[in-house]
Amino acid sequence: MLALFAVSCSTDDVEDRPVVAGVDAPVLTAPEEGNAYTLLPDNMDVLAERFIWTPANFGEGIIVSYDIEIDAAGDEFDTPAVIGSTTGATQFAASAGVINNALLATGAAPFVTANFEVRVKAYVGSNVLYSEPVEMIVTPYTTETPRLWMVGGFQAASGYGANFDYATAPQLKAVEYGDTNFEGYVYIAEDITSADNGFKFSTVANENGVNYGMGSTAGTIAEGGANITATAGYYLVKVNTDSGILSYSLTPANWGVVGFATTGSDAGWNNSTDMTYNPTTKVWEITMQLSAGEFKFRANNAWDINYGDTGADGVLESGGDNIVATAGMYKITLDLSNPREYTYTLTAQ
Repeated sequence: MLALFAVSCSTDDVEDRPVVAGVDAPVLTAPEEGNAYTLLPDNMDVLAERFIWTPANFGEGIIVSYDIEIDAAGDEFDTPAVIGSTTGATQFAASAGVINNALLATGAAPFVTANFEVRVKAYVGSNVLYSEPVEMIVTPYTTETPRLWMVGGFQAASGYGANFDYATAPQLKAVEYGDTNFEGYVYIAEDITSADNGFKFSTVANENGVNYGMGSTAGTIAEGGANITATAGYYLVKVNTDSGILSYSLTPANWGVVGFATTGSDAGWNNSTDMTYNPTTKVWEITMQLSAGEFKFRANNAWDINYGDTGADGVLESGGDNIVATAGMYKITLDLSNPREYTYTLTAQ
């Protein structure tokens, strides 16, 4: 009797459950097709758009969940990002920061205006309905420290991948978000004799960013300018993208070690011991005997550009503290390949 009662209750429960079936898809009523947005970090907490849609119908009494999805126009939502989600509610207020985070998750390039599509995904369990997409024109941002990519016909010969390959191009870096002063060290193996195999500076790691080439006068840059030419060498590259400055410089930098530890006397501070650049590892290196004492790295056998290690943590600072060494034979490396994050090693031999 207990078994029969249990079966009877279970059958009634199944019969009383509402039937879930997609009947009417939601319709996105806001935003309007083609609305344009420029998202800014100063307004990241400000309302940018209120997404509104009609309820989806999965049957009477069914509570529906919703995701607002966004993806690049033409990608057919292959890898969409979710702006926000609701349960039951048919609107979602999204700040500039929320929309921006979703765009960056799709791989959108910061500060590049592009077309995107947004839609509403309505679902109950595995039952899903989608609204028709609506196009949005959006310029996203990033608060990461800005970089420039130095792209050109010198890359293959210099160890930076294929010529004009953005992904492998050497980079320059600013000090912080909002700064327009960029620097980095770049090796050019062969003379760049014409604009055809010259280089430019790109704001993103693809052809969709702002590209700076030669300006109207020496040492200046301009948006869309011709490729820049240069002679072979290892350079400290500096660029200022401030619209009122727009300048660049290439300073030859041939590195050496200098200090008491290099000779065992104060005379060691007078002349640098040259290091050799390794284009495969992209580091300067030397194997030499050090005496107990201090040393630094400097370029061009002069003090205009020099690095020490304040804090003795293996990270170099411009004009930083002298590096302390114990006596012995060492392989010394100087790694300037990561812009503004310069390091060195001392390995006993």
